[in-house]
Amino acid sequence: MEHERVPVLVVGGGYAGLSAALLLAWRDVPVMLVERHPSTSVQPKAFGVGPRAVELLRPVPGIEEALSDIWAGIGDNMRIAIAKSLADPNPHMIMSDERDELAFLADVTPAAMVGAPQAEIERVLRHRADELGADLRFSTELRSLEQDADGVTALIRTAGEERLVRADYVVAADGYRSPLRRLLGVPTSGKGELVQMCSIMFDADLSGLVRDREVTLWYLQNEVFTGVILTGTGVGAHVLGVNLAEGESEADFPDERCVELIRIAADRPDLNVRILDKTAFPLAHVLADTYRAGRVFFAGDAAHTMPPTGGQGGSTALQDGCDIAWRLWLVLTGQAGPGFLDTYDAERRPIGTLTADAQLANLGVRMPPAARVGYPEPLEDPVGALIGYRYHSSAILDEPGDDGSILEDPRVPNGRPGSRAPHVVLDWEGQRISTIDLFGSGFVLLADKQDGQAWTDAGRLVKERLGMQLTRLLIGEELVDVEGCWRERYGVSGGGAVLVRPDGYVAWRSPDADPDPLATLERVMRRVLCR
Repeated sequence: MEHERVPVLVVGGGYAGLSAALLLAWRDVPVMLVERHPSTSVQPKAFGVGPRAVELLRPVPGIEEALSDIWAGIGDNMRIAIAKSLADPNPHMIMSDERDELAFLADVTPAAMVGAPQAEIERVLRHRADELGADLRFSTELRSLEQDADGVTALIRTAGEERLVRADYVVAADGYRSPLRRLLGVPTSGKGELVQMCSIMFDADLSGLVRDREVTLWYLQNEVFTGVILTGTGVGAHVLGVNLAEGESEADFPDERCVELIRIAADRPDLNVRILDKTAFPLAHVLADTYRAGRVFFAGDAAHTMPPTGGQGGSTALQDGCDIAWRLWLVLTGQAGPGFLDTYDAERRPIGTLTADAQLANLGVRMPPAARVGYPEPLEDPVGALIGYRYHSSAILDEPGDDGSILEDPRVPNGRPGSRAPHVVLDWEGQRISTIDLFGSGFVLLADKQDGQAWTDAGRLVKERLGMQLTRLLIGEELVDVEGCWRERYGVSGGGAVLVRPDGYVAWRSPDADPDPLATLERVMRRVLCR
């Protein structure tokens, strides 16, 4: 049987798998992705990508521009309502103007909030990953997988032909039911499957019912059905999602019934409707109890399946893929020790749980009171949680007195370890950039022009000793602090320094000058990298 060798095998070609393959290929790590379906998604599926996911993707040239182009072609706002139909004269508005509610993001990140459908975003990710050399194999199924001390052996099948793949690590992005999760005996928690839905993609003239070029999500509750309708998806179609009754399946939704339901949703009995696609899927709340099983790492729905209420499932999956990619890159290139990979579960699982619970709480708010018993309470600041979560692991050197929180207000950045490095506007040779633009390819050591040279000198020696990628920058030389706020936002004096990881998170900082910056920085780097 034919045998192939690759450092990383990705199983699943959705958001998590494609983002992992893209970011690995961008970092010149050979990667193979296998996906049993013949292509990326046809249905719009998840809608919108949060700014944190865009921050992680934007170091790859062309990605942010391509995503923004999709958004520009759809609209730039979102309204969310609960109603009986699209013609309901008194809908209950959950979100009336997304631009107003998210306006604060312009002050905390240069990255855009991209309101685009998953089908279009997957297309962009696939195209760019392919350009960068990722080995993407669609219509290819994983048949079996075995681990040993040195790697993983996987049996894959394409068009009836089987072959063995030997990999150092596997990213399991194989969806809600995750055959790999079951194969490896990873336990799960959560409320489980909540309801089955039939997603009906259709074409119809809804003018007069929805605002032109404006993405709108409606939760529909009427005498006939409970479901959602998404208009202005950007894929030339609308989508109606209908909750299935006990014992129903996709087979119970012939085109005639779908047309009838769409007409009820629009409150237009004579609406001309063309059915484009149908698929059934579960709404579920399922959490993997670990994101790592030996050399296999779980991402996306395989790690945390959540209801769509809140719109963060897709963004969280994208972040998972980007996140595991940079960690694997550090270990595979010898910059970090193998133990560094434990930080993926330590950091991402609390955030996956937090996000899934928040979306479950949002679902509860949209349900009758009797049906939401046992559901968590919504987050106090759900908008802040888009970009204000914190990490704690061996790759973060918490400061004394740290409260261990996993959420903070991004509107008031403080630069403490475990937090996302704050956005500060810089002038670089006449060009305005953000500190966020400095992160992505490796570690970055930031210090002040005043008394910071000792840190950059130490960084040069540590980089040589450890054979790692470390960029040293002085704020105030070629990078000018335009608003004079970098010290305040990063919590350092003129003699201090901040170490930022490839994912843009603060790993460690010295608020003030250090008597022996070389010894301190080398000790810090060895701890962070599990060396």
